[in-house]
Amino acid sequence: MKKSFLNQSTPVITGIMAGQTPEEMIAEARNCEFEGAQGIAISLEDLKPEFRNRDSIKRVIDTVNLPFMFIFYRNDRWGKPSDDERQELLLEAADAGASIIDVMGDLYDPSPMELTRSQSAIDKQMRLIDKIHAKGADVIISSHMDCARSTAQVMEHLREVEKRGADVVKLVATTNTKEELSEAFLTTMTLKQELATPFVHLCNGKFSRPHRFLCPALGTSILFAIPRFEPRYGFIQPTIRSMKAVLENLNWDINDVYGLTE
Repeated sequence: MKKSFLNQSTPVITGIMAGQTPEEMIAEARNCEFEGAQGIAISLEDLKPEFRNRDSIKRVIDTVNLPFMFIFYRNDRWGKPSDDERQELLLEAADAGASIIDVMGDLYDPSPMELTRSQSAIDKQMRLIDKIHAKGADVIISSHMDCARSTAQVMEHLREVEKRGADVVKLVATTNTKEELSEAFLTTMTLKQELATPFVHLCNGKFSRPHRFLCPALGTSILFAIPRFEPRYGFIQPTIRSMKAVLENLNWDINDVYGLTE
């Protein structure tokens, strides 16, 4: 059976990276595999224009025996492609064998909290999701925000994008106080109890690190970590090695408490 993010035991430790050339991405994918990652996520904003094609992406996918997720947000380093133009490259990635394609929650209608409420944009997203599914890939609908969100707000947000046909739903908020961190832990556990779709709930901010390390044991199905620190791409994610060490030594998972099987 072809490996995917959805046919493995959760949480799936996913090496996240970017790069300007296929060779750079291949090297990083192999580093991720060596460190013990169970999946690869590639953000395409730094890939040079001459390599933005199916064949270059397939070369990367074929280099390791892990499922690949592809992401392309509104942060391109080589121009200002439209939402439609970025999706063309993501569809090429699906053709090349990607396991999951990331669809922004406000795709086709830039909106607060990266969640469009425009029915025309939602309909267009759903048509895109149908195209991605037809190519054999799953879809993660994602939203990122530079503020804290309550448990109720996160639940409403993810249930909204769940209805659009997502196979995985994702929300990244911000935790800058101990109260916001406490709410983030409650949110993750509530999502595990009440949300039917696999989810990714992560945080950035001053109090994000405890949540990054513990949210996989609380129900987050896919987590992101890096093979090594790279100045070009920031220092938000923990390393694969440190994440594996925490989870292995914690020796606790919310599924065991609830008697759930993955």
